[in-house]
Amino acid sequence: MSRTSTLGRRGVLAGATGLALAFAFRGPESAEAAGPAALDAPSLNAPALNAYVRIGPDGTITIQAPVPEMGQGSDTSLPLILAEELDADWSRVRIATAPVRPAFDSPIFRSQFVVASLSVRGYWMPLRIAGAQARRVLLEAVAARWGVPVAELTTEPSVVVHAASGRRISYGEVAAFATVPATLPEITPAALKPVSAFRLIGRDVPRHDVPAKALGQTVFAIDVRLPGMLHATVARSPGLGARPVSHNGAELLRRPGITHVIPLDQGVAIVGERIEAVLAARRALRVQWSPGEGPAHESDAALASYLTDARDTSRSGVTAGRAGEAAQAIAAAARVHTAEFATDYVYHAQMEPLACVASITAEGVEIWDGTQWPSQVRDEAARIAGVPAERVKVNMLTMGGGFGRRAAIDTSIETVHIAKAVGRPVKVMATREDDIANAHARPMTAHRIDVGLDAEGRITGWRHRLAADLVVPILYGRGRLDAQRGVHHIVTCHANVAQYDVPATLTEHVYREHGVRTAPWRGIGAGPNAFAVEAVIDDLARQARTDPLAYRMALLRDARAKAVLQAVGEMADWGRRREGTSLGIGFARLGLPQLGESLSATVAEVALDRAHGRIRVLRLWCAADIGLAVQPRNAMRQIEGSLLWGVSSALTERLTFRDGAVQQSNFTDYEVLRASDTPEVHVRLIRSGEMPLPAGELGLGTVAPAISNAVLAATGRRLNIMPFTPERVRAALAA
Repeated sequence: MSRTSTLGRRGVLAGATGLALAFAFRGPESAEAAGPAALDAPSLNAPALNAYVRIGPDGTITIQAPVPEMGQGSDTSLPLILAEELDADWSRVRIATAPVRPAFDSPIFRSQFVVASLSVRGYWMPLRIAGAQARRVLLEAVAARWGVPVAELTTEPSVVVHAASGRRISYGEVAAFATVPATLPEITPAALKPVSAFRLIGRDVPRHDVPAKALGQTVFAIDVRLPGMLHATVARSPGLGARPVSHNGAELLRRPGITHVIPLDQGVAIVGERIEAVLAARRALRVQWSPGEGPAHESDAALASYLTDARDTSRSGVTAGRAGEAAQAIAAAARVHTAEFATDYVYHAQMEPLACVASITAEGVEIWDGTQWPSQVRDEAARIAGVPAERVKVNMLTMGGGFGRRAAIDTSIETVHIAKAVGRPVKVMATREDDIANAHARPMTAHRIDVGLDAEGRITGWRHRLAADLVVPILYGRGRLDAQRGVHHIVTCHANVAQYDVPATLTEHVYREHGVRTAPWRGIGAGPNAFAVEAVIDDLARQARTDPLAYRMALLRDARAKAVLQAVGEMADWGRRREGTSLGIGFARLGLPQLGESLSATVAEVALDRAHGRIRVLRLWCAADIGLAVQPRNAMRQIEGSLLWGVSSALTERLTFRDGAVQQSNFTDYEVLRASDTPEVHVRLIRSGEMPLPAGELGLGTVAPAISNAVLAATGRRLNIMPFTPERVRAALAA
């Protein structure tokens, strides 16, 4: 496979030899494409989705990947889906990055937007239909040329075959004479290939982006250089709402190579001819900030108040989920089990610091960006530059890690503002120190779970009160949260027990706002919420004197979930006694009920140094049901990555605030999982159904509870504050 350069409008719509096909689909009017509100997705009212494929006379098939690549393999998986239905010879396929425009919007988000592991799921049917339509156009063109019924024609990889006469013709030859009909063929789901006939989907097709990355040829935003380009970096305010009151910019302008010092809404930009001069000036910059929305935020002290709010049922929270009457069931219960949990803020720690390049000319705006939300970058750039969106070109570059941080487009907006102010192309780049200082963190959370049980120990009611910061107002604006009647799905997802047989449940979210910039973080709410839920399940199993795996098997509602648990138990040899180590288990879901949910269960084998409070995760076993895996090996790698993220966030990652400012500065004091501490990871995929389900974040929610449950099994002590630092472990053991 090889990558071609981004196709512009003219390259797609005019001047191209061969057969260019534009496919239009109805908008997401059914449950198949519904559900953006359940993920706090933007509502952009974009036009219907289009997918483009071009077949050249030489037989080359160019398929455009509609969303940006950030390591998840989507710009191989998505073209593969279209190629399957087209019956393309994969060796003849070339993959191009699509331009940013409504034609390529996700049918779920109605925008080119990469979050929540939903790209493959969202584009699944549109791309299959696009491939089937292209194949049908080829068949009809050959039928007309040869004077035979279409029904007598079949295809082999990139070849049309008429078995009755023995004639064969390649797609390239057909492209030389075929024309696209004014009305494209109607393709129903029933007309698509049966899964049993797939040649490409479900096979381990190599990712085409890997060779370029291995050879250092992939271009990230941080690599882009333009003629006459200036360099810039931005010192951002320590918290939301704080603005620059004064700064020593006049002094910095006397430095060689510094051309501009520009106050921004919540920052100060330093611009110069060379990045070295800019970074040196940044170290000398002094800014006085106005009071922000949370100038006195002290995260360590605030965590105790979060727990107070979670406990205080007299303080009303937003109902995020309800089934039956949990409060009444708990009040009438024979016994009530109560547990509390908390998690710190965490940083995305993406390897490529935030970077963006923009150029504004009389013709319009051009941007080079590694962003999860290129459609919004386009729209905001148009607003800032005062031009129509059609005059903004966003080059979607591979991201050096996103994980939710690049869903926020603050750096992109700043870059366009700066380019407009200086009148030259400009690259904005954050240092690691500024990247952490401006961290859009996963919210800090506190949890209170009350479980009512009857005289036989059966669960009768479950109430989960969650106190946490907000994400939606920062990412989408306050109006989006109001439109959702205050329900904050990014924060509260997974804070329920829908997979278990519990007759009455209630999930409440108590808002906490301290002016901290927040963003979605890999797994969204699964990290904190599944930790709390699955820890309580183990507590109940222990009280019932039942094996934790057996307790879950008895409590689970559906066969898919039971199959996942049974498989992971077999993988880990769950019943075997260990010497010096212990096992814990965790279960989690990913996705939306209306679109389908993937399931996973993980067993962690843990060794505990009691004297020093250090936890070592030796092995992880994970069984995952992601429906139909488009690329099985890649899906397994994504799950492995999410599991290691789970270990890192459970053991070491912690972002703290003092006087409203982040205290960590680099990987020296924001510690991520080191290679020497990485456990063995074993993943097994369980096939179910004929639809791909989310995979990239699936394992994360299972890891923290599995580790905490393993420590509980070994010591009888619960770790209930994440991360499980040595100090917290020693305190739990001493309690």
